[in-house]
Amino acid sequence: MSVSILIPCFNAERWIASAIESAIGQTAPSDVIVLDDGSTDRSVELIGKFKDQIRFEAGPNRGGNVARNRLLEMAQGEWVQFLDADDYLHPEKIERQLQTPNKPDSIDVIYSPVTCETWDGNSISDTSVIDVDVNQSLEEQWIRWQVAQTGGVLWKRESLMEIGGWNADFPCCQDNEITFRAIKSGLKFHFCGRADAVYRIWSDDTVCRRNPPKVIQYKTKLIDEMLKWLQSEGRLIESHSVAAGQAFFEMARTLTKFDPVAAESYASERIKAGTFSVTGPAAPRNYQLVYRVLGFRNAERIAGWVRR
Repeated sequence: MSVSILIPCFNAERWIASAIESAIGQTAPSDVIVLDDGSTDRSVELIGKFKDQIRFEAGPNRGGNVARNRLLEMAQGEWVQFLDADDYLHPEKIERQLQTPNKPDSIDVIYSPVTCETWDGNSISDTSVIDVDVNQSLEEQWIRWQVAQTGGVLWKRESLMEIGGWNADFPCCQDNEITFRAIKSGLKFHFCGRADAVYRIWSDDTVCRRNPPKVIQYKTKLIDEMLKWLQSEGRLIESHSVAAGQAFFEMARTLTKFDPVAAESYASERIKAGTFSVTGPAAPRNYQLVYRVLGFRNAERIAGWVRR
């Protein structure tokens, strides 16, 4: 089975060589294609050092999803692996995903847990895994944001093109948006349990971290759309609603750090809609007790005093 590894790059001089090396080093033979999306740093120079090992194209800055769609057009493999320029893959990532017990012809998307590598300056400060709860349905996994991280997913190229590729108008949560469309379209997902893709958290200026309130806005929109779709299909069950309510609660807590008034309004809207679940890791027992007696606003105020 042929594979194309597709790497969009924009001002990633610190990491791009590592990403390319991890793609070239895959034990599954792969065609590596890099597209520079108008970088103004040394990225193009560093990419040029791999010229005999990759295919390369450079163009003006048009955004990450436009770059991904151009890479998809250039790809020739039956399967495609997207890799952000600041992330990397362990050598056997693709080979392990393709060693599926099911018939590959019946699968459109293979997804896996992802390792998070948090950097503090020039060193790794923490490593954890975005795990996938295999006891939950695919839809609940998606609501809990376990499915979609770009590097963890392997796509059948033809299937991805059939659902329209990446949405160039979506500014964040882009991997969750495309996997939502894949689920709605009936693409067949297969889970592989090895966390062989590494997602680096190293800067507050990346697409998913530079504007947390905006991410919350779009994540909320996507989860709402998933719930509406499940309901329209007659498939909405309590565990979906609980997972969504927990996600909305966690986002309200995050929003408090940036805009307490907006967070209170957000929580109030979710409570009225019946989609607010004060449970999970973000809701320790003491917090739950205060919330039940004094409400979200005062629970957050007291939590803030405790943190200080």
